[in-house]
Amino acid sequence: MNPFVCPRCKTELDETSSAELRCSKDGVIFRRVDGIWRFLLPEREQYYARFISDYETVRRLEGRGSTDTSYYRALPFTDLSSKFSADWEIRAVSYRALDKLITSRFMHDHQSMNVLDTGAGNGWLSNHLALRGFNVYAVDLLVNSEDGLGAWRQYESKFTPVQAEFTRLPFLDGFMSMIVFNASFHYSENYEATLAEAMRVLYPDGWIVIMDSPVYHKAESGRNMVDERKASFISKYGFPSDSIKSESFLTYHRMNELTDKLGIRWEHIRPFYGFRWIMRPWMARLRGSREPAEFGLWVGQ
Repeated sequence: MNPFVCPRCKTELDETSSAELRCSKDGVIFRRVDGIWRFLLPEREQYYARFISDYETVRRLEGRGSTDTSYYRALPFTDLSSKFSADWEIRAVSYRALDKLITSRFMHDHQSMNVLDTGAGNGWLSNHLALRGFNVYAVDLLVNSEDGLGAWRQYESKFTPVQAEFTRLPFLDGFMSMIVFNASFHYSENYEATLAEAMRVLYPDGWIVIMDSPVYHKAESGRNMVDERKASFISKYGFPSDSIKSESFLTYHRMNELTDKLGIRWEHIRPFYGFRWIMRPWMARLRGSREPAEFGLWVGQ
């Protein structure tokens, strides 16, 4: 079954070859290049050009990615580069919580379930979900081979990498059983629009999981975090990396707003990240610094 639609008009696409699809309404052609389906519309490529350039520059200077296959296959449990071990420790705990959620709530045949890994990055989560037997579609804007979808070649599993944006997903209505925003939801420019599009492609009884996006009790804490990040980027890289005005963080009040506006019922799962993590709010108060971010999973239906 061809699951793809035109991201502009949502018309089902004609297969002109194994690596080319065409929209009969708009006449737009979408191709699979280096194994990645490219569904970023021409006008949206221009819109995101600066964001992609800035993001890739920062990630390259930070030393993200690797040329070693074992690096990718070890994620999220081990960072073989040792450069971002603390970050990956959080990801590993969150992934185990997601895995437990899947085991308890998706006991039926995984091979019949389509899962969307949104903000897939280098595809580490897509790899693990595919190894569990899901039909996985990995969506991201980045297609480079170290830190983007081009890293799909590093894995032993099979999943479908797709370049697309959150609010113009190239999938049939109701096609996905589960959608995971993988440390990516906070990059959305409009949470309502992003979730509305996710709900369009989600099966009626499906699940939305927001994983590892920063959460604050006070919006002021989130705004302070954004300001700190901009100042740090200007100091290190010479630019603030804010060409796309993303919402950048969540608050409990914002999640309640999304419940009221979209009718999504949320459950917040807080995994145990360790005693040092538990002490972070107390230490912040003692130092007089801003509230630290929480992470975890928001599970919506």
